[in-house]
Amino acid sequence: GWQVSMKSGSLSYILPCNRLPVQLMSQVRVYTSNGQKKDLGSEDTSGSARGETLHKVETGRQDTTNAGQKQSSPKQPIQVKVKAVLKKREYGPKYTQNNFITGVRAINEFCLKSSDLDQLRKIKRRSPHDDTETFTVYLRSDVEAKSLEVWGSPEALARERKRRKEAEIKYRENLFRNQRLLWEYKEFFGNTKPRSSTAAMFFKGPGKVVMVAICINGLNFFFKLLAWVYTGSASMFSEAIHSLADTCNQALLALGISQSARTPDPSHPYGFTNMRYIASLISGVGIFMMGAGLSWYHGIIGLLHPHPVESLLWAYCILAGSLVSEGATLLVAINEIRRSARAKGLSFYQYVVQSRDPSTNVVLLEDAAAVLSVAVAATCMGLTSLTGNPYYDSVGSLGVGTLLGTVSAFLIYTNTEALLGRSIEPEQLQRLTELLESDPVVRAIHDVKATDMGMSKVRFKAEVDFDGRVVTRSYLEKQDIEQLLQEIQQVKTLEELEAFMLKHGENIVDTLGAEVDRLEKDLKQRNPDVRHVDLEIL
Repeated sequence: GWQVSMKSGSLSYILPCNRLPVQLMSQVRVYTSNGQKKDLGSEDTSGSARGETLHKVETGRQDTTNAGQKQSSPKQPIQVKVKAVLKKREYGPKYTQNNFITGVRAINEFCLKSSDLDQLRKIKRRSPHDDTETFTVYLRSDVEAKSLEVWGSPEALARERKRRKEAEIKYRENLFRNQRLLWEYKEFFGNTKPRSSTAAMFFKGPGKVVMVAICINGLNFFFKLLAWVYTGSASMFSEAIHSLADTCNQALLALGISQSARTPDPSHPYGFTNMRYIASLISGVGIFMMGAGLSWYHGIIGLLHPHPVESLLWAYCILAGSLVSEGATLLVAINEIRRSARAKGLSFYQYVVQSRDPSTNVVLLEDAAAVLSVAVAATCMGLTSLTGNPYYDSVGSLGVGTLLGTVSAFLIYTNTEALLGRSIEPEQLQRLTELLESDPVVRAIHDVKATDMGMSKVRFKAEVDFDGRVVTRSYLEKQDIEQLLQEIQQVKTLEELEAFMLKHGENIVDTLGAEVDRLEKDLKQRNPDVRHVDLEIL
């Protein structure tokens, strides 16, 4: 075989080698985005100048049997396949060159006039609002250039923004002062404006129930207080405190109803519907502290320091009248809940437990507790008058307090659950899910959340895996296929291919956005309880 001598320093090694010297030549072609190519030849000895170390290999003498043979290997070029790719574009951490901006934002943020925008390019885009299909936007770069043209420099624009900000603060201060003066004027001369829609809420539905309860409980408190002063009965005192707590709590409910009718604002984009639940929660706490607490306190004092009870005839008469009035209010609340439960397709029990209408629920439970407490107070007072033992009257006060504590605990629990944002019923959630999955453009949905925001208002959220083929076909169905084919045939260079893909790629994304809007609209139309829909593209 071949003998290879390798020299390293002053030592010499003789090693066997069966490999033949092979000369290789590779050629690499590099493509750029403009279609040009560069050829790089095979490496030569100039590579040693770039820092490569080459070992010299000396071939030994051939064996006598193979002396006449001459072996060599042909040159075999290595073929390298290189993909033609576009150069990655670096946009930087903040890129707003292609951003769109509405006319209102352009006027407010860049201190322009509406006449300044007439000279800019106008672009029609798909509207995010349900009441309009398209709206006009402007390129942010055009607006920024126009603002610099109008104001001369960024410093001048910043000074104008600061001046307008100070003027806005001063305007708000003057507006608050004028509103205060207007309120004082109305107080002095009277309000001659027609009845608003908020006032009309108290003449129907839950508002009517609350107003009836306020009037009846206020009268009951007055007469029960007179009976307690005349008789000194602990049970009658508990009944008077009970009616006072009901009156105050229902006044709080009326405030919650009026506040819940306020229109949404930038600080509260989803409205003030939860004000009813907040008022009901505070009402439950008030019943526990004022009603149950004072009743327990007066009952315990009566047990520790009993005193004889005076004639209970007037107390019985007042309790009978209270029973009739509280019963009438209870019937009004029951009829309202039955009507609302029937409209929602729920049973009476489900409607109450789910706290669909917190204001009516409070009136229902308070009046039910009032009727039962009247029965408890009358029974204990009767036992006291028959036996002459004042302890029965004190036990009646404790019984009324326990009843009020139970009602308040139920109200606190149900309204807290509603404020925390509980999920809707599984059957309703399943219907919404099936509606989405049955659409051809949807492949699958994940992370579905449907939250009851209160007063039968549902917020639905899901991550949707869209079928790109169906979306693209939906876009192609609206295009002229012959013209599209001609555009494809005219593509010859990478720049033309990039322009073609960017144009139709943006249109396909717009088509995807239109499909999202269509799905959201279908969900709202088929399920009126769904007020807010958030579909995220997966």
